Amino acid sequence: MKKSLLVSLSFLAVALGISWAQFKNIPFSPKPVSREIMEANKKAALEFYDLAINKKDYEAASKYIGADYIQHNPLVGDGKDGFKAFLAMLKRDFPQSHSEVKRVFADGDYVIIHVHSIRVPGARGRAIFDCFRFDNGKVVEHWDTIQDIPEKSANTNGMF
Repeated sequence: MKKSLLVSLSFLAVALGISWAQFKNIPFSPKPVSREIMEANKKAALEFYDLAINKKDYEAASKYIGADYIQHNPLVGDGKDGFKAFLAMLKRDFPQSHSEVKRVFADGDYVIIHVHSIRVPGARGRAIFDCFRFDNGKVVEHWDTIQDIPEKSANTNGMF
């Protein structure tokens, strides 16, 4: 399983423009994580995502955020205050935005979700991969990569 996460994170790193030197320093779990903990982390990630992104409720979502929250999205400030400001912007600028989780994966302390995000009703939206690192049941680190859904595709496979 760790190999599959490494491959997934490698693609995410390339998409985000992260160098190998930066990527190889991403902390992996020093010990195996039980299936129960991975399932609990998946559940927590989904609840956190819904409260934060769909409901735009920082207070409710904050119970899932660790004390030292590291943000890798260059458009969002670091730490809890940066995330709170991001949700305030979503609430103000995109009050009707909604995201639908299509897939969720867990490996060790990491949870990756594949999302269809629509900020404005009627828009095609965006495909997003969010990667969360958990520590003791709390989100402590976040990466994402975002791709607009084009009007026309070179294939018929769809993005989800």
